[in-house]
Amino acid sequence: MSDDEKFAARPGMTDEVLYARDGRLGQILLNRPKVINALTGPMVTSVLAQLQDWAQDDAVLAVSIQGAGERGLCAGNDVRALREGLMQGHGSAGAVQFWAHESHLNAAIAGFPKPFVAFMDGIVMGGGVGISAHGSLRLVTERSRVAMPETAIGFFPDVGSLFLLSRAPGEIGTHLAMTGLSVGGADAVTCGLADALFDSQDIPGLIARLAAGEALDAGVGSTSAVGDLPAERNWIDSCYAGNDPVTIARALRGHSAPGAQHSADVLRTRSPMAVAVALEAIRRASNMDTLGQVLEQDLMLGRALAGSPDFVEGVRALLVDRDNAPRWRHASLEDVDPAEVAELFTDDRRTAVATAGGGQRRPRPAEKAAAPPHGEDVE
Repeated sequence: MSDDEKFAARPGMTDEVLYARDGRLGQILLNRPKVINALTGPMVTSVLAQLQDWAQDDAVLAVSIQGAGERGLCAGNDVRALREGLMQGHGSAGAVQFWAHESHLNAAIAGFPKPFVAFMDGIVMGGGVGISAHGSLRLVTERSRVAMPETAIGFFPDVGSLFLLSRAPGEIGTHLAMTGLSVGGADAVTCGLADALFDSQDIPGLIARLAAGEALDAGVGSTSAVGDLPAERNWIDSCYAGNDPVTIARALRGHSAPGAQHSADVLRTRSPMAVAVALEAIRRASNMDTLGQVLEQDLMLGRALAGSPDFVEGVRALLVDRDNAPRWRHASLEDVDPAEVAELFTDDRRTAVATAGGGQRRPRPAEKAAAPPHGEDVE
């Protein structure tokens, strides 16, 4: 039986996410390959419902998630659609509702009572990190490019990613959160977004083992492969120390390492407000005990930033007109008032993430060239 024949949509729901039962394995296939499987509201609704069913089905021992097509698992959320709603005068309610629903899915994956195996092959960015990096077994390949690139579109790293990045070694997580740069598979393991690196050609074999009821762990791949980031910590840890984004940018510019200079160049292209918010958010996330707390912070910031000029402009520049020339509200980090940033974190109208998994704990243990890949409609 071919993949096209065995996968099917959930009855009465979108065909942009498909499901299959293969022995003891329940398979999820994101099915928007032309836009690297960008997530929509109906897709989130469908996956949540399917997970609820499989959680109660004793015949299903594990669940896996993959992306259709050759480009990747998921490049994030369909932020072009969210922007269109804002531009049409619908306000920010639609975007905020989507992010709240997505947060429930992230928490449901984290708290899923059975093994949740994410095949993070190819591009995994933004919302794609949210539906994979909170799973119980996160597998990257030699093709993986993993990132939270939100500061490039005037937003901040959400989907609970800062719960993980704030626990990365040294200041690696701060570097990735502020710049939005992507990393390969080995570095994704290093910074806690994945568990093991394996060869993409081995995916069918691992699927077969899961279907047979075998329990897999990080031993199916390499947990010690060395990427680029460990050697870069000689400048990352020193330059990204502290809580002042202006000081960090100046430290990067003043360091002789090529990577530091490149990061300084990248920060100059990002939304100054978003960069400042990302730094404050990751510092606060480092003091939070559970994923649920970070997801609540994400929703609070999402409400505050959804209708911001920078978000609308960033999506326009990178994903609509694709001129890669955003006109941010602030000319530089020096122009961002720290009091304005702090005010975003004082909203007490938090939307609780009541889905199981919100209390998950994990041990505390990457310019134009960095723009999202062509064809991506996402954050």
